Amino acid sequence: MATIDHQTNTILQANAQSTKEPVRPLANFPPSIWGDRFLSFSLDNSQLEAYGKAMEEPREQLRKSILNPNVDLNEKLSLIYSVYRLGLTYLFSKEIDGQLDTLFNHLNLESYHDVDLYTTSIHFQVFRLFGYKFSCDVFNKFKDCSSGEFKEDISKDVRGMISFYESAQLRTKGEPILDEANIFTETKLKALKKTLDGTLAWQVKHALDRPLHRGHPMVEARLYLLHFEDEISRYDSLVTLAKVHFNYLQLLQKEELQILSKWWKDLYSQVKTSYVRDRIPELYVWILALFLEPYYSQARIITTKIIQLVLMLDDTYDAYATIEESRLLTHAINRWDINATSQLPESIKPFYEILLREFDELHKQLPQQEMTNTVFEASKKSFQELARAYLQEAEWRHSGDVPSFEEYMRTGLISSTHDLLSSSAWIGMGKIVTQEAFTWYQTHPKILTASEIIARLHDDVMTFEYERERAATATGVDSYMKTFGVSEKVAIEAVVEIVENAWKDINEGCLKPREVPMDLLAPIVNLARMIDVAYKFDDGFTFPETTFKEYITLLFFESDSDKA
Repeated sequence: MATIDHQTNTILQANAQSTKEPVRPLANFPPSIWGDRFLSFSLDNSQLEAYGKAMEEPREQLRKSILNPNVDLNEKLSLIYSVYRLGLTYLFSKEIDGQLDTLFNHLNLESYHDVDLYTTSIHFQVFRLFGYKFSCDVFNKFKDCSSGEFKEDISKDVRGMISFYESAQLRTKGEPILDEANIFTETKLKALKKTLDGTLAWQVKHALDRPLHRGHPMVEARLYLLHFEDEISRYDSLVTLAKVHFNYLQLLQKEELQILSKWWKDLYSQVKTSYVRDRIPELYVWILALFLEPYYSQARIITTKIIQLVLMLDDTYDAYATIEESRLLTHAINRWDINATSQLPESIKPFYEILLREFDELHKQLPQQEMTNTVFEASKKSFQELARAYLQEAEWRHSGDVPSFEEYMRTGLISSTHDLLSSSAWIGMGKIVTQEAFTWYQTHPKILTASEIIARLHDDVMTFEYERERAATATGVDSYMKTFGVSEKVAIEAVVEIVENAWKDINEGCLKPREVPMDLLAPIVNLARMIDVAYKFDDGFTFPETTFKEYITLLFFESDSDKA
């Protein structure tokens, strides 16, 4: 400690003697496209109560339909599938679990011999999405026995091909037929897209751009309501409930966004960090993907605040601080002591003070329960670990070193932020977070590692060229090229394959028997989904004029109030 403090003082003295502003790695991020638009919202409680009451009757009708013993297998699974797609599962979780348990235990794969591709795929998706290991062998019948290839005539069934493609996204390791199905359906759908128009053309394009399993759950629910009328129009109660439910959630979420927008505006004026990306609506939408249920409101607000602090930390290391300032900041964050402020340069002090204060404020707002405190402390330690990872990456940039792929990944999994954000998401989730669940989490399970891999490497594939333009930055692509002596093209292909295998681990981790409830797995899985949303085509977070603007408009500026 004495050596570190001596180095700190030396750096501070050197900075004090210098009158020149240091050269900073500024990124010149574009400003927010929303301004103060979300600050003026005021919740109308009478409207909220009216929506709540309007949901009661269609919800009860739908519950009876789910439990109705006279509804055949196909219709029941189609209904459950639509309930899932519309984000309504949490309203019927016990009923659905009971029905699927019974149906799965009495399932006979031989009965699928004459079932069409669309129906087979829907059944497969429903059981897999709810954690049942429905056998992929059910798709063997769609292959030609002599050639071993999928039969060409199934490509004429466009709805079946879309559903088959969605099924392939749920594959785990050791399921080559689904690997083949993914390639086959993607190729055929791309060709079909050019020949279609109307709703079916939209469905094909959207599936290719954003498969359900890699989409934002709330956005996908909204789009399903708008573009899959044929699938849901048979159930008046389902359509009515979905529309009112969306309006109900929209009011609650706009209030949460107003609270967060006010918090950030106050914070932003204090810390005076013009280099930080101003992205509260985008960050809120990101966290909204983790859990849309109304009773996780506190969890959404807490996690959005923490991800904003993470963004400030990231931009401080990546787009503002010199290497000397980064070292001082890391040392102070590891101390986590307001007295460490005196060892920081004036340019970094406001951020550090706010960081400690905001974590302290969050802690005071939490119920004083043992597990809540335990998870909160773990989140704080993860933040310290993240600072060390950011410093390591800054050291690589400063020296121009490209680490080995193994070394890069050790740091990169931490700097993906998914450990910190997953644990932070649990802070406000209440009694569902037990000691047993937290013990499981601390083992750093495979599903968490997979989410981190997706975050780190998918981001790298989409942003490495932009990062190279800014500075000599080591990315997963660069490290892979150096370690294995391959071309950029080969490195990208290899990294993409690693990401695809990580998705298989996530899918495996969601299957029963699970060691923790699905609600606790959801933040880990949905964080991975949001990486695909944000970085599939470009850096959609830093430059949010396309994907995030579309999502925010869809969720907060469009309503079904005139139709419900």
